[in-house]
Amino acid sequence: MGGELVKTDRLGEVLDEERPWGRFERFTVNEPSTVKIIHVAPGQQLSLQRHVFRDELWVALDPGAVFEVDGDRVEPDVGDRLLIRAGQTHRLGSLGPAVRVLEIAFGHFDEEDIERLADVYGRS
Repeated sequence: MGGELVKTDRLGEVLDEERPWGRFERFTVNEPSTVKIIHVAPGQQLSLQRHVFRDELWVALDPGAVFEVDGDRVEPDVGDRLLIRAGQTHRLGSLGPAVRVLEIAFGHFDEEDIERLADVYGRS
C-alpha cells in the first residue's frame, strides 16, 4: 500500500499512508525534534511570542482552537497543520472549549527561547 507524500518547507516530506486498519501520517524521520501536546483551558490563550532557534508545527487535535501567526488568525479544523518559522510571532488560544494542540518543535529546543511580546498573565 503506497503512501501520499505532502511537501512542506522545513519538514521535508509528510507521509500519509493507508493501511488495512486505517492510515497514519508521519511528520518526521530521524530528525531531532521535541514533541508536546499543549492543553489550553477554556477561553484562554498563550502569550504572543517568537523563537530564535526553532520552528514549530502545530496540529489541531480538538475543535475550537485559534492559531495566530504574524497577525493572521486561523480557526483550524481538527487535523489542520500550521508551520511556524523561527522569528514569526505566534499565539495559540481557545474559542471557548478546552483544546489540545500537538506541537512538534524543530531545532534547538529550550523554554528560555521564548520572547514574549504580549501576555494576559503579565509575563511579557
